[in-house]
Parts: sequence; structure tokens; C-alpha cells
Amino acid sequence: LLTGAGCFTHTVMYYGHYSNATLNQPCGSPLDGSQCTPRVGGLPYNMPLAYLSTVGVSFFITCITLVYSMAHSFGESYRVGSTSGIHAITVFCSWDYKVTQKRASRLQQDNIRTRLKELLAEWQLRHSPRSVCGRLRQAAVLGLVWLLCLGTALGCAVAVHVFSEFMIQSPEAAGQEAVLLVLPLVVGLLNLGAPYLCRVLAALEPHDSPVLEVYVAICRNLILKLAILGTLCYHWLGRRVGVLQGQCWEDFVGQELYRFLVMDFVLMLLDTLFGELVWRIISEKKLKRRRKPEFDIARNVLELIYGQTLTWLGVLFSPLLPAVQIIKLLLVFYVKKTSLLANCQAPRRPWLASHMSTVFLTLLCFPAFLGAAVFLCYAVWQVKPSSTCGPFRTLDTMYEAGRVWVRHLEAAGPRVSWLPWVHRYLMENTFFVFLVSALLLAVIYLNIQVVRGQRKVICLLKEQISNEGEDKIFLINKLHSIYERKEREERSRVGTTEEAAAPPALLTDEQDA
Repeated sequence: LLTGAGCFTHTVMYYGHYSNATLNQPCGSPLDGSQCTPRVGGLPYNMPLAYLSTVGVSFFITCITLVYSMAHSFGESYRVGSTSGIHAITVFCSWDYKVTQKRASRLQQDNIRTRLKELLAEWQLRHSPRSVCGRLRQAAVLGLVWLLCLGTALGCAVAVHVFSEFMIQSPEAAGQEAVLLVLPLVVGLLNLGAPYLCRVLAALEPHDSPVLEVYVAICRNLILKLAILGTLCYHWLGRRVGVLQGQCWEDFVGQELYRFLVMDFVLMLLDTLFGELVWRIISEKKLKRRRKPEFDIARNVLELIYGQTLTWLGVLFSPLLPAVQIIKLLLVFYVKKTSLLANCQAPRRPWLASHMSTVFLTLLCFPAFLGAAVFLCYAVWQVKPSSTCGPFRTLDTMYEAGRVWVRHLEAAGPRVSWLPWVHRYLMENTFFVFLVSALLLAVIYLNIQVVRGQRKVICLLKEQISNEGEDKIFLINKLHSIYERKEREERSRVGTTEEAAAPPALLTDEQDA
């Protein structure tokens, strides 16, 4: 169950179980009543093509779903992402009137207070003058921390490469099932420990904005995972294919990715136990802190992206690996939910999670999904399949299964003669690929233009509201001036009336005086 080997090896779990035979071949009426004769013009079920098409269709549907989700999330953040008047919006529009519990209202007050402190601190940092020496000192600290973080990522990649080479050069040790878990354990520990080291280094560098601090942490964590996954991809398709000649290397890669998923789940449980539960007990009992540790949303989301990337990398070699990932995600959800309610508190900056949903979807789409797609395309088009197992055992490449299928279709009869034409002019023609890519880019471009148009309309409406406010101020000033003029006229009229109504003797005395 941990290694994915043993009784799981020769099951539908892995690539090697599937045959290269033609299944459900239609046949005509038996000539002698005992044997099925293949019927001319039938369309058989091609197992290699079905295997490859299933993976391709699943990736295509996933791509469309990710692009749509990313475009929708980008549109929402782009429409409401304006920072003008953010202080007034925070003061007057941040309170949620649906909150009725005292604890929730106190938490919301703390969040709004923290948000205002951050906004004022950012504004003060942007408007406060900084000396040349201070800027040089900040640049030197930032450069040193970035150099150390990049060196950490490079060191992790080198460690994974050296250890994988050691596993290749020790075949007698690699045959033991316990040893098979060592490489996933090393990679999991590096993925778990290196972000904490980067966080310690990040405490030394000054940032002008908390948002920038989170973006930098995400970028460093992403560089670390990309370096490790890139080294592993070279290890699987570059080294293992050459070493396992005459064996089913696809099964080994599928089992390796299964072990990485299982080890990632085990280390996640240990991190939840010791990193959240034990740290909460130490924080409350020994350090006497009143607040619980915060739940790191960014790091946990990146761990989910890492697990999903492993699933995409292994779907060609282990077709049931997505089912394992679904079970893992369900368990992770309930474990993290229980730990969050018992051991953690909500972050003091909850707005970061909502504003960074677009960033997380972008990371899931481009570095993760695109990298997995390139990895699988290279395996399909360039790497020679094993000659002892799998549906492509007699072919030079997996992509050649399509050409073999076309040749079978051409010999099947005129009823399916249009399918080879579709394959020749649509699948193998580069113009069709460019056309589909252009249509996809056009849809994305039109969506972006629609979003820009909506934001322009919003800006025009804001400008109209501002102009209406200025018009109201002008009208109010005009009314005040008219009112003051009427008051002066009324006073002068009253004074004239009083002078006209005064006795003549009184006026003469006043003139003599």
C-alpha cells in the first residue's frame, strides 16, 4: 500500500497491465458454425489508441476548465482590483452586517484594524523619504536573502539528483521495497523543510508591503518545487529509460509517482501533528501566548498544487492515480479542517486569500499543468516505449499508435474512409493545431477585452458619480450665495423701511448731533 508494488503491479493501476490487442473485433456469421470470422468493414476497438485518447481528452478538458476558471477569476479581480479610495472603502464598506456572534464580530474588528494598520503603514513607507544609504542597505539585504534562497533551491535539486543517481547505481538496494520509499522521503523532507528556512531568511529582509512579502514567499516556494520536479522528470525520462532497458520502465515511473503522493500525504499528516498541534500546545503552555498559530494559506495551497502536479505527471503511467489523488484530497480536507478549528486561527490578513485566488489558479494552470503537459508530450512523441509491456510495446513511439489505427481504417472499407481523412488533415496537420491555438487565444483575448470594457464602464460610472458630486457642490454653493444675497437684500430693505418710518424731529436731532 505504501510502495505501490507487489500485488498492485499487475493490475489496472499501472500502464503495463494494458495489452496492445484489438478488443471487441466485430465478426460476421460463422462459416462452419464454430469460429467467428472477422467481418469486412467493421470498426474494431483499438486499445493503444483508446489509452492514448483517454489521456489526451482528459488533459484537453482539464485545460479548458483551467483556462475558463482562470479567465473568470482574472475578470473578477480585474474588475474590482482598483486601489483608488481603498482607505475609504475599508472604513465604510468592510463591516459584514450578517455577523451576529460576539466572537465573530470581535474577529472582524481585529481584521479591519489590522487592515487599516497595514494600509497606513504602506502609505507611510511610500511617502517617507529614504536616504541613499538606506536604499543600498535594503538592496544588499534583499540580494543576499534571494541568493541564499536560490542557493537553497539549487542545493535541494542537486541533492535529489545525487541521491537518484545513487539509487540507479545500487540496483541490489533498489530491489528492496523499503528502499523504494527513501527517494520520496528525501524529496518530501526537502519540500517540507526548505520553505521554513526561506521563511526564516525572509524575516531578515524589509518589505514595503505585506502583499509583496507574500508574493515573494510564493515565488521562492514555487522555484524550489520547480527545481525538484524538473530534476525528477530528468531522472524518470532521461536516466530510468536507459537503465531499465528490457524492463517495464513505465510501471516503475507510475509506482514512483504513487509513492511520492503517498509520502506527501504522510508528511502532511506529520506536519499537521507536530507543526500545528504540538506547536499550539507549546505556544499555550510554555510560551504563554494567548493567540493560536496562524494557518498558512499560501503554503498549504502550494502543497495542493504540488500534489496535483504529481497526479498530472503520472496519469499516463498510472491511469488510476487521479482516483488516489481524490481520496488523498478528501482525507486532507477533513484533517486540515479539524486541525484548523482546534489548533489554528484565521490569518490576520484574510483579504489576501481572496485577492490571491487568481494567482493560485494561474500557478495551477501555467507552471503546473503546462509543465506536466510538456512532460507527457515528450514521453508520447520522443521516448521509446517498453517492448515487454503496455499497449505500445511494438511501436517506436506512443504517437505511432494513431498512424497504425489509420492504416487499419483504410483497410476497413469505405464506410469509415472519412476517419483517415480527419486524422490526416486535422490531427497531423500543423495548421489545425495552430488554428485551435489561435481560437483559444482569441477567446482569451476577447474575454480580456470584455473585462477591460466593463472596467472602463465602471471608471466612467465613477467619474459620473464624481461629476455629479461636483455638480451638487456647485448647486449648494449657488443656493448659499442666493440665500446670502437675499438676506442682504432683506436687511437693506428693512433698514430703508426703518429710516423711512422714523419721525422727522428725530432725524433732525441726529443730523445736528
